[in-house]
Amino acid sequence: MKPRKGIHILPSLFTTGNVFCGFYAFVAVLNEDFYHAAWAIVFGMIFDALDGRIARLTKTTSAFGMQYDSLADIITFGMAPAFLAYAWVLKPFGRLGWMAAFLFLLCAALRLARFNVTKPDISGMHFIGLPSPGAAVVVASIVIAFEDLFATRINPFIMVMVIYGLAFLMVSNIKYPAFKKLNFTKRVAFSRFLFVILFLYVLATIPRVALFILGISYTVIGPIGLMIKNKNAVPEEETTPPATTPQ
Repeated sequence: MKPRKGIHILPSLFTTGNVFCGFYAFVAVLNEDFYHAAWAIVFGMIFDALDGRIARLTKTTSAFGMQYDSLADIITFGMAPAFLAYAWVLKPFGRLGWMAAFLFLLCAALRLARFNVTKPDISGMHFIGLPSPGAAVVVASIVIAFEDLFATRINPFIMVMVIYGLAFLMVSNIKYPAFKKLNFTKRVAFSRFLFVILFLYVLATIPRVALFILGISYTVIGPIGLMIKNKNAVPEEETTPPATTPQ
């Protein structure tokens, strides 16, 4: 019996939406429309989150879908945010500016390559390193906040440090929550349900502020978790009582 060939349409359509958002971000940046370029990256993240979940729910995951998703991610979450950051505030730095943007793109590509070749977390609870969509949304949320709320641009030196920090976090071994196994049919406590409703309300009311807070919070949650883990880890030699010699 010959193996069945072809691609699954539904998840691939969402991945194509991701690619379109990345391409539109390039077009918007070339037209110096940085605000809409940043929002295109955000919508690309939404498409990226939906294509994987839909593929798992419909049991249509495939090797083609995984490779297509990775190529889409390098466009929307690697090249697009790097180009956006460079054109927005890093261009006056010359070589330092475009090298910082290139480092962001390089680390995003390395992180995606490592994700593709390493064995995934069995529990599906963590990512190793900051996911490239998370790093891209931080860049996009900064542009949105400063372009819309403050009607100005961030200090270029701060943006350089942000780009370097995000690049390092993407290729680090720091664990980040994956949220892959969220079960919407499972019973939860009323307080948790209320928190979700409150979060959605804030996101719908002030999306620019909520997006910025969400992006920054997710970025720092990894290093903070690592610091807490290291702080709580007690060296074995300190917990082991010293041996007493016989008198």
